Amino acid sequence: MEQKEFEKVILVGCQTVEDDLHYEYSLEELESLTETAKGKVLATLTQKRDRAHPATYIGKGKVEELQALEEQLEADLIIFNDELSPSQVRNLSSSISARIIDRTQLILDIFAQRARSKEGKLQVELAQLQYLLPRLGGQGTQLSRLGAGIGTRGPGETKLESDRRHIRRRIDDIKTQLSVVVQHRDRYRERRKKNKTFQIALVGYTNAGKSTLFNRLTEADSYEENQLFATLDPMTRKMILPSGFGALMTDTVGFIQDLPTTLIAAFRSTLEEVREADLLLHVVDMSNADYFQHEQTVQKLLEDLEIQQIPQITVYNKRDSQHPDFVPTAKTETVLISAFEEDDRLKLKQKIEQTVIGLMEPYQVEVPSTEGKLLSQLKNETILRELSFHEEKQVYTCKGYALKDHQIYGQLNRYTV
Repeated sequence: MEQKEFEKVILVGCQTVEDDLHYEYSLEELESLTETAKGKVLATLTQKRDRAHPATYIGKGKVEELQALEEQLEADLIIFNDELSPSQVRNLSSSISARIIDRTQLILDIFAQRARSKEGKLQVELAQLQYLLPRLGGQGTQLSRLGAGIGTRGPGETKLESDRRHIRRRIDDIKTQLSVVVQHRDRYRERRKKNKTFQIALVGYTNAGKSTLFNRLTEADSYEENQLFATLDPMTRKMILPSGFGALMTDTVGFIQDLPTTLIAAFRSTLEEVREADLLLHVVDMSNADYFQHEQTVQKLLEDLEIQQIPQITVYNKRDSQHPDFVPTAKTETVLISAFEEDDRLKLKQKIEQTVIGLMEPYQVEVPSTEGKLLSQLKNETILRELSFHEEKQVYTCKGYALKDHQIYGQLNRYTV
């Protein structure tokens, strides 16, 4: 049977906090997530309660309302704005015929569609299985394969005997494979550290414009789309600063509020790249009404990863469609840009260069004209500010800045003036 282009969806939310605005934004985000997963939202049902109903998430009257709405709209799928417990799903399913998934499953589904690399696919499958395990309900339900609708797709259509033992075995197997991938990445990282390449990591809320910026700063071809979670697999490319200094830039997975716990664990190693960075570019979408909340979410996740001490520049992006209430709130260095504007990108590169200089030591050396290799290294691996040739001495006078722990710094001592 051919899958329909779009599944018809009803969203269900339960507001347990007083903050109306924040609740509205979370529902808007759920709608964007649904569209990203190829779902068409037909209606949204919401209820205000002190806490979610333990048995059915929403109250009895609302469940009946949902039944009527489902029949009227012939919905394929009901998506709940919070993570549902196994018993809530069971109770709701007894009175509703459409499939029921929650926010967590929806995010896992998008990740499954986006995963490109072997590691990304393994990470998603691991998160899906960990989510599934407590929800098997002990009835030996036959799940011969992950299905073909939103919230059930696997990155590969994994054949799954729903036997718990089988799933646990698969989880162990994936963890073993992932540890090999992580070791492989560690070796790459060690090599980069040994060559002491300056590393910049792009972090930010999903759809803030990281990949667009990454592609234009590095001439790379990372997947960019106006969607949530367009990037899943970290990608690293070289970027040249105005002085000629080369740095490595890594594009990372977008952060999101209420990220499923299974995913935080699964994607920790993806974010390990960020831990090794010398500088973070925190990209914030200044056209989004909820930009401040997005900023806070990212800072909180950086704290969880224990990397909030890495120097940071906050890049407020999408200046061309800035939100009328936008006010910069970051406590770090900031720059306001549109990733599509060449002048803005240059302004950002200059800001990055100033920050890099702040982390370097100044040098002044006289290099013999025979040392061609060293001169070329100075141009690429340090920030060279002055270069002049002295005819009678046959030396180049060079002034600039270098990273103290870079191997070149030791070589320069021989020629210091």
